[in-house]
Amino acid sequence: MKTVTQIDLFLKNEPGTLSSVSELLGANGINIIAFYVATQENEGRLHFVPNDPDKAINTLKTAGYAIDVKDVIACETPNHPGGMSAILKPLNAAGINVDYIYPCLGTGDTTVLVLGIGPVKKALGIMEDNWIRVMGDELYHI
Repeated sequence: MKTVTQIDLFLKNEPGTLSSVSELLGANGINIIAFYVATQENEGRLHFVPNDPDKAINTLKTAGYAIDVKDVIACETPNHPGGMSAILKPLNAAGINVDYIYPCLGTGDTTVLVLGIGPVKKALGIMEDNWIRVMGDELYHI
């Protein structure tokens, strides 16, 4: 399956918490390629795709962080008004719900979105049938 690894990190919603995670990852040579932060009252959750998932997982676990790991889809998206519809329309037609979407950072002229989708294998098939470029390990090296 052509997917990328997302790490979900549970954090307290207080000043400096996210900065500490960023410093820890940076000190260990880990780059955050894409991320999404959601907070609710005293808790927060960081969803992110690192350039070296195994190293990020080991670093965070060693530091005592509670994490979840899951496969997500990274796909190239047309960069023009309505471009995201090229991705969403075929998924909708197949009855596939997208739980969340967030963009990748620093991908140059290419717009890459990370999609959290329940039936990953089915979604990948729909994307392939609709000529949507899905990225796997190559995303870690953009």
